[in-house]
Amino acid sequence: MANIADFLEDIQRQRGISLRGLGRESGVSASTLSRWREGKQTPSPKSCKMLAEYLSLPVEHILALAGHLKPLHKDGADSLPEFGEYAREKYPDELDDDMIAMIEDLIYRRRKRREQVS
Repeated sequence: MANIADFLEDIQRQRGISLRGLGRESGVSASTLSRWREGKQTPSPKSCKMLAEYLSLPVEHILALAGHLKPLHKDGADSLPEFGEYAREKYPDELDDDMIAMIEDLIYRRRKRREQVS
């Protein structure tokens, strides 16, 4: 995933949700999301934070997709790392594989709860 437009399209497809629904759930207006998808506007850091919180992703992930940060890969790849890879890079001494697996499980459960509420 190289940019915010592709990312939003992927999120919509995965969740089977419209831009209006995504806007309602994330707190970012559908018209703003539409401008991002069309490349007419760059997301603000505040909007990136709102979207990251809704998706249970590190805000750095969304900031990088929006062009505010360089991707976290050291090898120059365009795609951003999955949570485990991100956590190992950001917290190499603090998190081991068991802790990362527990956090990923918590993220998965939180997403499932949100889906059930919707």
